[in-house]
Amino acid sequence: MTGLCDLGVVEAAAAVRAGDVSPVELVEACLERIEAADATINAFIAVAADEALAEARERERLLSSGDDPGPLHGVPIAVKDNIETRAVPTTAGSAILAGHVPDRDAPVVRALRAAGAVVIGKTNLHEFAWGVTTENPHHGATRNPWDAARFVSGSSGGSAAAVASRMVPGALGTDTGGSICLPAAMCGAVGLRPTIGRVSTGGTIPLAWSMDTVGPMARSALDCAAVFDVIATGGRADATAWGRTPSTACGDVAGLTAGIPAGFARSRVQDGVREAFDAAVEVLEACGMRTVDVELADVDAIRSPWLTVMLVEASAYHAGWLRSDPDLYGDDVRTLLEIGAAIRAVDYVQAQRFRSLVRDELLATLDAVDVLLMPTAPFTATPVGARTAEIAPGDAVDVVSDVTRFACLSSAAGLPSLSLPCGFDADGLPIGLQVVGRPCSEDLLCGVGRAYQEATDWHLRAPGDPISAPHDQKGAPLDA
Repeated sequence: MTGLCDLGVVEAAAAVRAGDVSPVELVEACLERIEAADATINAFIAVAADEALAEARERERLLSSGDDPGPLHGVPIAVKDNIETRAVPTTAGSAILAGHVPDRDAPVVRALRAAGAVVIGKTNLHEFAWGVTTENPHHGATRNPWDAARFVSGSSGGSAAAVASRMVPGALGTDTGGSICLPAAMCGAVGLRPTIGRVSTGGTIPLAWSMDTVGPMARSALDCAAVFDVIATGGRADATAWGRTPSTACGDVAGLTAGIPAGFARSRVQDGVREAFDAAVEVLEACGMRTVDVELADVDAIRSPWLTVMLVEASAYHAGWLRSDPDLYGDDVRTLLEIGAAIRAVDYVQAQRFRSLVRDELLATLDAVDVLLMPTAPFTATPVGARTAEIAPGDAVDVVSDVTRFACLSSAAGLPSLSLPCGFDADGLPIGLQVVGRPCSEDLLCGVGRAYQEATDWHLRAPGDPISAPHDQKGAPLDA
């Protein structure tokens, strides 16, 4: 069973199609792994064991009757608990929605099932996705598979931890300001944040409607491309203009040019992060990618306007519950909602205008280069509950505000981004490389990711057992 849990999305789907493994065997292996590991990791809010096994048996019956399996036929997938799933509770990690059982799937979940995937459970998240730690007051904190004393970031922390700890080969997360890429980076997984409008957010409990996205998390760029191809539909308003480009993830970067915002990407980061980022750039250059320094004047100022937009839009959605049931929120989320409700309309409009300026600057830069490269986060996973992170001896930054420094950029501009594991720090904690592209360039980003992963093996490293043990830079357990 352990070997089956090591299969990625594409590998598992191919094994099912070839008859080497059955959907039931895959689901049973994942359920066994969840039972063994989740008491420590706390990645799941709900495990739909009976439903998943019934679905796997149906997948097996279809396969034996000669029906052509879909591209994800029999592959177990976890879904973040703010995405609606029929007959399985969807609570957004909140007390307000306790007991909420949708009667239909969100469009992305319907797409997964239509492609043959098996939904195995709902993953933990920061309450209502409104936070960056996945320290949930109602369900407990999700723990990092590489060191259970560390956080996973958020808000899609449960999905990232489930993938990294081999509980599932793939999962869905949501992203409004780095909530796919950040936990992927902290857990040593791969996360793809799609372009705004490429994937339906219908049936997803919103955080900030103008920036929300749904995207895949897996252990390779190729696996993320496979899931993205299934869920990518284009928003109704955008389908005519953009259409749908399959993510071929060809893995050839020769002739591509990457822009590096050197002053931005290499400043105010931990030494280990900077070293891993520079080494990743060298790998891509060795694969044939050309790199050039670029200047981005306004990007470091985006966090305040981005936060303003998120505060206001979240508070607008929660206005009724905030009046009727304020005590049901965790303290941190209730405080943020109260702050958002007090922001003036003129400040919200100005924040949206600044988002447009930064998007224009990024698009102008991406006219001259194919992608942008930067770290995913300025530091590695901090202890659960920590509110500061040490960038250098005697130099600490605020975890909540600074962890999003790089990852919120693509979210604020509505651009796609991909986070890849690119090394480990001295404490054996994963480090992420972020690749940002033009609108609808998910196929290109996954191709860059595939090229990098064909030249490295960071994504193949797995947390050891006992799963709570910290690991060294090569993935081996450190001595107690």
